[in-house]
Amino acid sequence: MKQMKVTLAAVLVLMLLTLTACGGKEKAAEPAKDAGDKKLTDVKIALDWTPNTNHTGIYVAKEKGYFTEQGLNVDIVLPGSNTSMAMVGAGNAEFGIGVQESITQGRLQGVPVVSIGAIIQHNTSGFASPVAKNIKSPKDFEGKKYGGYGSPAEAAVIESLMQTQNADYKKVTSINIGEADYFTAVKRDVDFSWIYYAWTGIEAELRKEPVNMIYLTDYSDKLDYYTPVVIASEKLLKEKPELAKAFMAAVSKGYEYAIASPEDAANILIKAVPELNKELVIASQKWLSPRYKAEATRWGEQKRSVWENYSNWMFDHKLLEKKLDVDTAFTNDFLPKAN
Repeated sequence: MKQMKVTLAAVLVLMLLTLTACGGKEKAAEPAKDAGDKKLTDVKIALDWTPNTNHTGIYVAKEKGYFTEQGLNVDIVLPGSNTSMAMVGAGNAEFGIGVQESITQGRLQGVPVVSIGAIIQHNTSGFASPVAKNIKSPKDFEGKKYGGYGSPAEAAVIESLMQTQNADYKKVTSINIGEADYFTAVKRDVDFSWIYYAWTGIEAELRKEPVNMIYLTDYSDKLDYYTPVVIASEKLLKEKPELAKAFMAAVSKGYEYAIASPEDAANILIKAVPELNKELVIASQKWLSPRYKAEATRWGEQKRSVWENYSNWMFDHKLLEKKLDVDTAFTNDFLPKAN
C-alpha cells in the first residue's frame, strides 16, 4: 500500500534533517501577486503521493478560484525526498496530506502535526488478490504470499484479521515488493497485497483483471480509521488560526463540488495533471465522490471515537509504546460550520 511505504523512522529522520536545515523555524507564508486589488497570501500544501482522486477537492479549489476567494495563492507540491508530515511539522509547507496511522505514531515521537479534516469518512483500503487465487477471507491467507512494504503495521493488521477466523498468521509468507505495483507483484511474486480500492481496485476493473477484496472494515471497527487527512502544524494552528480556517473553507468547497459533480471534478484534476489516465480518473472519481462525506453532516468531520479506537488498537498490538492523547491529534475547529 503506497501510503505505508515510508516508515516512521524515515519520517522522523527527515523531520530532524528538515528542522536542522531551517533552524527549527516555521517558514512564514509570504505575500503573493495582486488578484485585482487584493493581495494574496502564498501557501503550500504537500501531497502524500502523486496526484490522484484523494486530492481532487484541492485541485478543484485552485481551478475554481475558491482559494483566491479566501485570499490565498496555493501551491500544490509533491513531498519529494521529504514526507508531507516532515514538511508540515518543520514549517516547510503550511498544510499537507497525511494518514491517521502515521500521525498516531508520529505524535508519540514528538512530531507536532494535527489532522484538521478527513478527506474520506471511512477506510476504503483492504487486501486484494486476483480472483483466480481464490482468496475470499482472511482464513485463505494461510499458505499464501503477501506483498508488502515492510511496515510492522502490515503484519499486525493481517494477523488481527486472521485471528477473527482462527487462522494461523505463521502460515503467511511476507515479501517486500519495493516499488512494484499491485499488478506486477501478483503476476510475478505474490498472491495478495494491500490496496486502496478507489484507485487500484478501479484500475483492476478497467483492465478487466477482477480482484477479490477483503476490506479491513469488514472485520474490525477499530480499523475504520481516517486515511487520508489534511494536516497542519500545531504552531500554525496556534499562531495563524484564520489562515487555517480560510484554507479549509476553500478545500471544503472543493470537495463539496467533487461530491456534487464527480465527472466535472475529475476533468479538473486531469487538466491539472494531464499525464494521469483519464478513464481511470473519471471512474475512480465516480466511485469515490459519495464516500468523501458519506453519512457525515459536513465534509472533513472527524470523530473522537475513530481516533481513540485505532490508537487503542495500535497500542494493544504493540505498535505504540504508550496510549495517544487523541484530543491533541485532531480537531474539527477549522472546518466551516455545517449548513
